[in-house]
Amino acid sequence: MTKIKETSTNFANKKALSDECPEIYASNTIGGQWALAICCYLINGKLRFGELRKKLTNITERMLTLQLRRLEEDRIITRTVYAEVPPRVEYELTEIGYKLKPIILEFEKWGIEHKAIMTQKQEISELKKS
Repeated sequence: MTKIKETSTNFANKKALSDECPEIYASNTIGGQWALAICCYLINGKLRFGELRKKLTNITERMLTLQLRRLEEDRIITRTVYAEVPPRVEYELTEIGYKLKPIILEFEKWGIEHKAIMTQKQEISELKKS
């Protein structure tokens, strides 16, 4: 996860778009496959790091840690550490994080519909080839 140089034109363009358009701001905040995937799993309640790691089979521990930190910085999730041996840490969506639930559910519905359209298109294309 690399950061864009703050002196670059790309950074200035992203910032300008984000400042002008709330949709772009929201997309930049929860965008990326891992942040959205983490939120998808947390809409059903608290999860421990290990539970998230098992659900997100292709993510590395380092990337999961970085994404969780970023989501915590953005106040989308909270991290609760329990003083136990061994230590227990749970992650949960914040109040503003839980407001993503209807959006995530709409994304799911849209994804299913779009995937069906693309699958149908590919099947038709393959039939034409044979």
